[in-house]
Amino acid sequence: MTHPSQPSLEIGIGRRARRAYGFDEVALVPGGVTVDPDEVDISFRLGELTLPIPFWGAAMDGVVDVDFAIAMGQLGGIAVLNLDGLQTRYEDPAPIIRRITTAGREDVNQVLVDAYREPVKGNLIGERIQAIKAAGVPCAVSSVPARAQERAGLVEEAGADVYVVQGTVLTARHHSRAHRELSFERLCGSLSIPVVAGNCVHYQTALELMETGVAGILVGVGPGAACTTRGVLGVGVPQVTATCDVAAARDEYLRRSGRRVAVITDGGMRVGADVCKAFASGADAVMIGSPLAGAAESASRGFNWGMATPDPNLPRGTRIHVGVKATLAEILVGPARTDDGTQNFAGALRSSLGVCGRRDIREFHDVEMVIAPDITSEGKLLQRAQAVGMGS
Repeated sequence: MTHPSQPSLEIGIGRRARRAYGFDEVALVPGGVTVDPDEVDISFRLGELTLPIPFWGAAMDGVVDVDFAIAMGQLGGIAVLNLDGLQTRYEDPAPIIRRITTAGREDVNQVLVDAYREPVKGNLIGERIQAIKAAGVPCAVSSVPARAQERAGLVEEAGADVYVVQGTVLTARHHSRAHRELSFERLCGSLSIPVVAGNCVHYQTALELMETGVAGILVGVGPGAACTTRGVLGVGVPQVTATCDVAAARDEYLRRSGRRVAVITDGGMRVGADVCKAFASGADAVMIGSPLAGAAESASRGFNWGMATPDPNLPRGTRIHVGVKATLAEILVGPARTDDGTQNFAGALRSSLGVCGRRDIREFHDVEMVIAPDITSEGKLLQRAQAVGMGS
């Protein structure tokens, strides 16, 4: 089922499909008034948690370790530590990360599979959470659905502020003869901290997840630079359309229940313009991976690999090298040292709100958008020629 107001086109006899849009295909229309960027509010709230900037670090081992989570928390955002990752499998994961980053292209998938054979250790889950909290910053952790309920008590007792349950695609109803289905109602009822579920790109699925009691939903299937789910499985929806659909479900659920569920666009954002378009599409916050892998503080110092990459049966990701581009502060809050949109995401968001005449994120959700697939190339012939010349 899709949202009833969304038209579709015929793609073959008896088959119809909707047109979906990504970040490069739309643009925002300036407002009739403008607002001083220093006076707009871009803060994000989830339960008792308030973030000065609405940016989440993705639960990827190439990005988030304890030190990175602390650094991001000190800047006003939050980073998600992967409880199924290297940080909870090894007392000292640094040598394993070096082995992954230095492996040859033909060997890296097997190196990844071998690295993730080591079992997750419960004591490390508690230690990592406590180390982040000891620095006085908020802590978010991520678990696969199959282990989410059994870890819930440990996660809350250790002091985590947010519990993310994350899979390639997540629904409120999962059929399996081999595994016990996770009940989000039970999980949410057993915890006093908010639960965020992901990933989702579908209106009706989002509605059903919201009805289970989750506090937030991650939007995105396969858009990340290190993820190959779309290429391997053929599954995914471009992020502008996916965010708009889940945001429509949020608004409908708010109308029905009076409870607002946060929409967090997860992946596919490379530059500040993408971030701004995600918020204009209806996001309350965004989760970023590969741009943060280029931070000097990232766990891998310039590499990234998707959460499904080490799957021994069907890897759905690849290790990518982004290089160290800037400090985490420069990427998130500036000042920017480049003019390509890869730094000062918070500043870009503030300026976009100001230009569009919006004072906060919720007002920004109704900004006018146009379909504009040539928006990044129109009138930019000299810029493109210069870029080609520099690369040759």
